[in-house]
Amino acid sequence: MDSASFIEKRRFIVKLGKMLHKFGTPAYRLEAHLQEVAKLLKIGGSFAITPTVLTFVLWVPGEENEYTHISRVTPGELDLGALSYTDELVDALASSKLTLQDVNQRLDQIAAAPNPYSRWATFAAFGAAGGAFAMLMRASWHDVFWATVLSLIVYLFVLWSMKSRRVAHMLEPLVALVSALMATAVAVYIDPMINVPLVVLSAIIVFIPGLALTLGLAELAARHLVSGTARVMDAVMLLFKLYFGAFLGVALGQVLFGQIPPQIAPSVPEWTSWLAVAILCGSLVVVFKARLRHALWGLVSGFIAYAASLFGAYYLGLALGAFVGAFAVGLYGNLFNRLMNAPASIVSLQGMIVLVPGSKTYMGLNAFVSGQQIVSTEQLGQQTFLIFMSLVAGFIFANVALPPRKAL
Repeated sequence: MDSASFIEKRRFIVKLGKMLHKFGTPAYRLEAHLQEVAKLLKIGGSFAITPTVLTFVLWVPGEENEYTHISRVTPGELDLGALSYTDELVDALASSKLTLQDVNQRLDQIAAAPNPYSRWATFAAFGAAGGAFAMLMRASWHDVFWATVLSLIVYLFVLWSMKSRRVAHMLEPLVALVSALMATAVAVYIDPMINVPLVVLSAIIVFIPGLALTLGLAELAARHLVSGTARVMDAVMLLFKLYFGAFLGVALGQVLFGQIPPQIAPSVPEWTSWLAVAILCGSLVVVFKARLRHALWGLVSGFIAYAASLFGAYYLGLALGAFVGAFAVGLYGNLFNRLMNAPASIVSLQGMIVLVPGSKTYMGLNAFVSGQQIVSTEQLGQQTFLIFMSLVAGFIFANVALPPRKAL
């Protein structure tokens, strides 16, 4: 292999790895995918991926020409649409429909592409996600309404953070603080029937790192110890920042506005849980920037996760119900991978969001610090730990029962 060809191929692999990391691909999937691409291009490759450092070692088999690239990066954010487009480009390269130069140009276009959804659509999605979570937690209609309102206000701070680096650095505790202050004011002056901690949790649910915790544990289970440990610790610190902001906000609110009146409104009807799953998964299509052609698949993933977990919980208990739900979502995602020739994570992530107990982790932290429970739940800490383990095991078993055709 001549030197120019090797340089072109190594640059492509480095660019591809950085882009897929930017789109939120877990380390164990990204490393496996890059190995497949290197094999496709007939060069050797060894990769070490973590949330903040990417290491590429590339060489020509049988030759001494070796290249090492180390890059310091920031943890990626989920962009399912860009992930799908990038995967299609690699398929086109593998089938010789596009040349390496063409794929390189289109990768640049994907990286520079704007959000496929308008700010108004994302604004509505944030509000819908907060209200849907409150509904899923069987809160009252009062809680659902105010959780939606506060979630919309939270998105305004997200927009602000895009223009201010200082706000971006303190975004998570800031939105939790503001949400808690406003929820306390609402409870004192406008609507005393709300559950303030639950409304605050619902308003910031988009930031709760339940998915990151689950992915980190999955990386640890796959023996990607450095990446998994880093992802878990990053998620834990994010959870601490959110909880401290909320705790401080409620404390300041009680000083400024007075004590919150202890009144409880009746819960929403049980059937609204199904409506909440539909609204939540629909909002995640926009938040995760998924393509519209995959929106229905993602919606079905959420319903499969919820229905399977309820079925499993009825016969096996809550924790093992999560295992059944994760197993069903894993099978569904791998089936989508085979039928649509697209990454399974495009649809399985929405089912995971329905299943992951990130909110339970936040509730457990609240019970540990304040001694009060946001919602009445027995053995909350034990349940949370078992659910996390069940989720990881469910996806591992699903990959054994129906292996995906793609690493992504």
